[in-house]
Amino acid sequence: MERTICSGVDGSPESLAAARWAAEEAVLRDVPLHLIHAGDRGPEEPGQAGAVARRLARQILDEAQEGARSACPTVRLTDEHAAGPATAALLRAGDDAVMTVLGSRGLSAVAGLLVGSVAQGVVARTTRPAVLVRAVEWQPDGAVVLGIDVTEPCDEVIEFAFSSALLHRVPLHVMHAWSEPSPASIGSGEIALVEEPKRMKEWQGFVDAVLQPWRLKHPNTAVTETVEKGRPASLLLEAAAGAGLLVVGRRVRERPRLGPQTGPVTHKVIHHATCPVAVVPHL
Repeated sequence: MERTICSGVDGSPESLAAARWAAEEAVLRDVPLHLIHAGDRGPEEPGQAGAVARRLARQILDEAQEGARSACPTVRLTDEHAAGPATAALLRAGDDAVMTVLGSRGLSAVAGLLVGSVAQGVVARTTRPAVLVRAVEWQPDGAVVLGIDVTEPCDEVIEFAFSSALLHRVPLHVMHAWSEPSPASIGSGEIALVEEPKRMKEWQGFVDAVLQPWRLKHPNTAVTETVEKGRPASLLLEAAAGAGLLVVGRRVRERPRLGPQTGPVTHKVIHHATCPVAVVPHL
């Protein structure tokens, strides 16, 4: 079965922007785009309520199709009206997808709370890359920005960023933020970390070592690096200003009481970044 890019739509400006972004990505990757609208009343719902739900879903899907085709007339499209909670339906649809693309409202300036619990739920649970798109003008020719932690580099995240930069024919900018750990935060077997990599050039050397095999694998991708001392999320957001895509990772782990989590850096950037953000799960 051919893989698709899955995009959830609900009629909002954010989801329509996501469908347009997903259409462009689908054409670049030569895969179909599958649009999905989910609601408590699915296509099999009987009676008047079911008829209204089907009519509304068809309107939403048709509008998303129109927007996707206006962005990329050659995109191959399918769509689906799914029953059930939107998060669960999107996770099912995206289980074997190339990626799932969703609209994101980012941070509410009024309430200071994340608006868009469906997107948040999908990002925290999916085993496939998820891309969040805001209803703002993004820079399709902007660089891909990759945030990495050189103490725990993740192949899946790095590969996604290099492949995206190559696909879009744009440069890749790699960002690593470092800080001097305190002895209280480091195990007895790692005490050398407190004494050794304190200078910027040492962290730069670690970044170079991590990226070297990827430079060899992708020789046609222009790569720049920034290594700075500071808070990772804040520095990533600065680096991503004007970017075409920001790529970050999410460690797949369950916390019995809290459930799936995105991690503090990823949590902040998906709230605040204005460019599309790709969250790539990894072990």
